[in-house]
Amino acid sequence: MHGRIIAAHGRHYLAETPDGEIIECVPRGKKSDIACGDMIEFKMTGTDQGVVECISPRRSLLYRSDAYKQKLIAANVTQLIIVVASEPSFNDELLARCLLAGHEQHLEMVIVLNKSDLPQVAAARAQLAPYEKIGYRVMELSAKQNVEPLMPYLDGHLSVLVGQSGMGKSTLINALIPEAQAATREISTVLDSGKHTTTYAKLYHLNATSDLIDCPGVQLFGLHHLDFATLERNFPEFLPYLGECRFANCSHSHEPDCAIRKATDEGIINRRRLELFQQIVGR
Repeated sequence: MHGRIIAAHGRHYLAETPDGEIIECVPRGKKSDIACGDMIEFKMTGTDQGVVECISPRRSLLYRSDAYKQKLIAANVTQLIIVVASEPSFNDELLARCLLAGHEQHLEMVIVLNKSDLPQVAAARAQLAPYEKIGYRVMELSAKQNVEPLMPYLDGHLSVLVGQSGMGKSTLINALIPEAQAATREISTVLDSGKHTTTYAKLYHLNATSDLIDCPGVQLFGLHHLDFATLERNFPEFLPYLGECRFANCSHSHEPDCAIRKATDEGIINRRRLELFQQIVGR
């Protein structure tokens, strides 16, 4: 049988078949590399239960990593929606890391500034200005008031929603999908995740052509799987200057005649963005 993973919690998964049937699935063996959004083949082992036989080839796989392990976030997505907020303040290094992961998987990306009705929005807006300047799409909304401005961005995509805790992702999901709370409670019961309803990734249908994956809030986004050259290439504002430094292996930190540092000194590249690059490649 064929299906798509619509919820992932530990080694327990929910697969949705083409006719809408929901099957609880487990992987074969001890190791599991299944992500929400994966298309799978599975074999029934009982009423409403199955075992995953194989994962179909993926068009994308968003994940984070450190030196020891990988954490799968979502598979087959076409768009990354990063939610930040005016209150509490957001971590701009986490934002930069999410964007780098999205670039590496060739995803379309949108930065959503939530809680735009709060007085602190001016500071958040200023923090995001360098991202708009280099071409990232930034949109503002208040999930408690009106989420309609986001709908055109979601149309025709399998989007994944990421962001640190406290940014209002759950409010946004519930506003976009009123039945999400009921679906979350049902999935939570099946996957035995108790009251911790944000500890697993889950896929929601927006309409016939658009779906949305919500995942737990993240505080860290490791990029151990990306090498220096990949990180360098995926800072869009660096591209005109790559290969222009005196040294081919320039780290853009201290070497003389560094084209990227020169562009930063001239105000062409935002200094905070160069600082973020140095932080990320140094970890």
